[in-house]
Amino acid sequence: MQADRLNKDGAIGIICTSHVADMERYGIITATMERLGYKVVLGRNIQKNTFGYAASAEERASDLNAMVADKSVQMVLFGGGESAVEILPYIDYENIRRYPKLFSSYSDGTSILNAIYAQTGLLTYYGCGPGEFADLRYYDYTQFISHFIEGCEARHFARDSRWKILCAGSCDGILIGGYAPIVGLMLSNKYFNYDGNQKYILFLEDHEKFSCVGAVSTYLAFIEQSEFINNVAGLIFGHYSPNPPDALLYCLERFGRVNNIPVVYTDDFGHGVKHGILPIGAEAHLDSENQSLIYRGFS
Repeated sequence: MQADRLNKDGAIGIICTSHVADMERYGIITATMERLGYKVVLGRNIQKNTFGYAASAEERASDLNAMVADKSVQMVLFGGGESAVEILPYIDYENIRRYPKLFSSYSDGTSILNAIYAQTGLLTYYGCGPGEFADLRYYDYTQFISHFIEGCEARHFARDSRWKILCAGSCDGILIGGYAPIVGLMLSNKYFNYDGNQKYILFLEDHEKFSCVGAVSTYLAFIEQSEFINNVAGLIFGHYSPNPPDALLYCLERFGRVNNIPVVYTDDFGHGVKHGILPIGAEAHLDSENQSLIYRGFS
């Protein structure tokens, strides 16, 4: 299932699932979106600090559910932080099936994006949150346009760097993934599930400011030791640092070699300066040697 794209009559809803909004920064974000011609609707609880680090799980979920119920809202954007997984039990998945919207986030939003896809079959989007509009860059803007604007269509991942080919090969599968620590944890979460008869192209990202190479290796090991690994057809790993250490590249190469899957590293998405967008749930073809990811079945 795929939501309608944005048009000039639709609004973008902004919620905070993982932090308390800094309204000075969110003022800049809102102003940028409005200059681009979009209406913005802010969640009523984005400034609440009920739990001491964010609004309560129920309050955060109620903002998401309200955006789904609001017929003027076509897109729901939320950023990262911590604790987004707390709201999964309170999301109205049935209403999302009834009124599908564009959902986009990244980082800690991984749990929500994957849960919505798993529970409803709706494509969600990893790579763009509200924060990208605080300092909007050309590559990020073109990604936003190609994935979300009416009359445009992203048929492939638009590279903005040369990929590192760690394990050569090609594969087909459904795109799934996000921030590596959350992906490793979500495999045991009841709101996430996958089709045991399908193959998946896994995309992951992490950053040196959050995780050392040993930690990334731990997340990969949890994935590798789960049943899900039997369904993984390939791996795309996003930006880790301006000069990714050899230990990380060897860790990723080893993962591909042991599991006999193609693996590439790219700076085009993740916690860097480029925020390429990946549609969770899209059928895709990865060709590591040609450095290409082609989407299939988009309408």
